[in-house]
Amino acid sequence: MPHIHYLPDKKEIETKENETILEASLRNGIPHAHSCGGNARCSVCRVLILEGLKTCALRNEKEQKVAEHLHFGPEIRLACQTTVAGDVRLRRLVLDDEDVELTSQLKGGTPSPAGEEKELAILFADIRGFTSFAETLLPYDVVYVLNRYFHEMDQVISCNSGYIDNYMGDGLIALFGVDDSANAALNAIRAGLGMLKAVKYLKPYLETIYAKSFQIGIGLHYGEVVLGTVGARNLKKLTAIGDAVNFASRIEALTKNTGTNFLVSEAVYTQVKDQVCIGKSTCMEVAGKCGEHNLYEVVGIK
Repeated sequence: MPHIHYLPDKKEIETKENETILEASLRNGIPHAHSCGGNARCSVCRVLILEGLKTCALRNEKEQKVAEHLHFGPEIRLACQTTVAGDVRLRRLVLDDEDVELTSQLKGGTPSPAGEEKELAILFADIRGFTSFAETLLPYDVVYVLNRYFHEMDQVISCNSGYIDNYMGDGLIALFGVDDSANAALNAIRAGLGMLKAVKYLKPYLETIYAKSFQIGIGLHYGEVVLGTVGARNLKKLTAIGDAVNFASRIEALTKNTGTNFLVSEAVYTQVKDQVCIGKSTCMEVAGKCGEHNLYEVVGIK
């Protein structure tokens, strides 16, 4: 009979024919959390299959519905629906009452991604010299200018199928390809150029009101991230985490050194090179990355 090895329990049990993982757990005294009676109406019993995924039965209709709602990768399975035909090594993902609250995502709210690997276009934008711009303004004016700027940026990003992931002081990070990966890189290019144009139109207003203005730098990269909802209770929001996010941030920082406003990585350039106009191109070291990397200045759409 197949065996299941549990982490963090460090316990191995033998399963019966047509027995779900949850049924095997409870029969053998393993404290496997569950809350909907094994009916695939929550995600509390979910497990991460570390070894033996091929021996797990295919998702049935009920499990597939939950998996699609919560954007589960193939390795995350509902124990109440999954049977195994061979040895499996897994990790229980819900270990206490707080875990139960965090993972019961189908109750009283809109399901959101619980964590998946996805390739996205990641755009970083930062206001150049905002500290010096803001130091002579009243706090109210600083907040007002930022809100006006972020409003303009959100309009452009949203119109190009993007999503603002986070604000960091006077900077922002936007994601493209969250819902539909088609043309994510090109949509991000269009958004970046639109953001530069919006700032150009904002300058006369700022100069009239405050007798000063600013520019922005934009860095864009395309790569794999972990996408999911992060945060405590009602403060959860969709975000992306990974090396690709850091790389996009480092590219944006290099716009200052290269005298450019919009730099993209090789991964972006290879996807859009026949559709965009390039200014400067350079090969240089990027902080936190090994070797030198090709970067390209985008100046327009062909």
